Amino acid sequence: RCRWEARIMAPLTTRFPVPSDIECAHSVTPVNIGTIAKGLGLDEEEFDCYGKCKAKVKLSAYQNRSGDASGTGKYVVVTGITPTPLGEGKSTTTVGLAQALGAHFPELENKVVACVRQPSQGPTFGIKGGAAGGGYSQVIPMEEFNLHMTGDIHAITAANNLLAAAIDTRIFHESTQKDEALFNRLVPLKKGERVLSRTMRLRLEKLGLGDKPIEEFTQADMARVARLNIDKATVTWRRVLDTNDRFLRALTVGQGPAEKGYNRETGFDITVASEIMAVLALTTSLGDMRERLGRMVVASDLDGNAVTAEDLNVAGALTVLMKDAIEPTLMQTLEATPVLVHAGPFANIAHGNSSIVADQIALRLVGEGGYVITEAGFGADIGFEKFCNIKCRYSEYKPDCAVIVATVRALKMHGGGPEVVAGRPLADEYLSENVELVRRGCSNLVRHIENIKKFGIPVVVALNAFASDTQAEQDAIKAASLEAGAFEVQVSSHHAHGGKGALDLAEAVRRACSGASRFDFLYPLDLPIKDKIWAIAKEIYRASDIKYSEEAEKKIELYTKQGFDKLPMCMAKTQYSFSDDPKLKGAPTDFVISVDDIRASVGAGFLFPILGKMPTIPGLPTRPCFFDIDIDEDGNIIGLM
Repeated sequence: RCRWEARIMAPLTTRFPVPSDIECAHSVTPVNIGTIAKGLGLDEEEFDCYGKCKAKVKLSAYQNRSGDASGTGKYVVVTGITPTPLGEGKSTTTVGLAQALGAHFPELENKVVACVRQPSQGPTFGIKGGAAGGGYSQVIPMEEFNLHMTGDIHAITAANNLLAAAIDTRIFHESTQKDEALFNRLVPLKKGERVLSRTMRLRLEKLGLGDKPIEEFTQADMARVARLNIDKATVTWRRVLDTNDRFLRALTVGQGPAEKGYNRETGFDITVASEIMAVLALTTSLGDMRERLGRMVVASDLDGNAVTAEDLNVAGALTVLMKDAIEPTLMQTLEATPVLVHAGPFANIAHGNSSIVADQIALRLVGEGGYVITEAGFGADIGFEKFCNIKCRYSEYKPDCAVIVATVRALKMHGGGPEVVAGRPLADEYLSENVELVRRGCSNLVRHIENIKKFGIPVVVALNAFASDTQAEQDAIKAASLEAGAFEVQVSSHHAHGGKGALDLAEAVRRACSGASRFDFLYPLDLPIKDKIWAIAKEIYRASDIKYSEEAEKKIELYTKQGFDKLPMCMAKTQYSFSDDPKLKGAPTDFVISVDDIRASVGAGFLFPILGKMPTIPGLPTRPCFFDIDIDEDGNIIGLM
């Protein structure tokens, strides 16, 4: 067990200029995680420590408080404008706001929790770096946060690839065995009795054979039970890896001599794009996760019927692999504010939000008068839209306030500034005053504010301050934001000063949360698939039309026939524009979006249209982040950001 000790922490000491992220992270000794857990009111039986700085929080922490009269806290979602490739500090703002609320308002001690996603090792070793925040607003230890943490992503990789192996193996064995022999292997006879696993019993019930004695099965019954008759041309399930590797986007499996004649074209996705990651993020309990994993559709049979993980008799094994991953990981900020880290779906190729389970636990732990700060990935046109239309549908939670993060740098880009490229020095326009560029770029911020207000949520603009910003530029952003209907606009310097730099932002969020919100969804689920896609394209992106590929049209027809047309939409598109063209900056209108394909994540609970050519596993740049990552003679990690 963790050793508890008094939670005594000296005020955060900052330096200027701000050192590297890893130096800032190392400037503070973390409080023992058992102390953080105790401060939140967790009983010893409700968490398990993973070393001194991490703990897995059990689902009982929510279940034990589900009828608690103390109520739940205020629910705040942090989103952003359309970002540059450098990012605009959304994670940093989430952490900084949590530090401001939790460490600088005595009445809120132990009543503030940040809920964030676990970072993928793709960006960590690729182009963007880690996701612990930055400067003096970070989750610590940042090395443990950005790397393996408690192994959840590895568990998802294992589960996903077990299912992929089950699909190809089933196709192989069905093609090489006769009906009765196949049935006898799947439902073996031992000591005179048939061995029926739980998952096979569920399959019998699905086929209407649950009450029929197996001894009375006909040859036709045996064939129905044993044969899935997967049409291998329809297999949508892909293997995954938590690494950026463009050379795995398309490949052929089954090239070995023993599998000759059973090869097929497929590819890899990055692990955080796996449907199992989405299931983890959207599940509400262990039983719910077991059901969702079983409902995942992997292919169609030769008659056009959906084939699921439950049909493959692997859903129970997948749940076992995910048994520990369903528990959020408790960590802390540089100022000892609690953080629940859980799930990590990308927002451009998945739904981009941390887990419902973490939010459930956090909202109960902070209780009435407390605050839970969660983050939606990339810009508000992607992560926030999915937060509202997907996550909030399944959690039934309604946000009290949205914080939208903006930077002078990004707004200059949207105003027509030079291209911003990771690894390349910024152009002079970004380092010197240019109010006109900022004013023109505010069109992007204004549209995001307008879109958030469509959901009935008050919007606070957090202007993430950089040293090169000028007062005139910040004033232009404030004026445009307030005119667009923002509740308040606050300049925040949490990167340089920690929670102290976000005090004005924290006060604004508290004021916004004190009012009433009238949260509503953008579209009803009973609309046809195309109408739901159009609702997002028209109201959020401001597109003038949609072009569907032949493949997308086929998928719409198939998923409607299979009964999946009542699911919400999870649009996969570039994060760098309202459109599906990353070069269209600002607030474009009168453009056409292209739906090239649609996939079904039935277990997670959504369909995801793919807009344009959207790779589901990123590639590496010329000079990836791993160039700078190393370890010194004392075993200390260096170069991680």
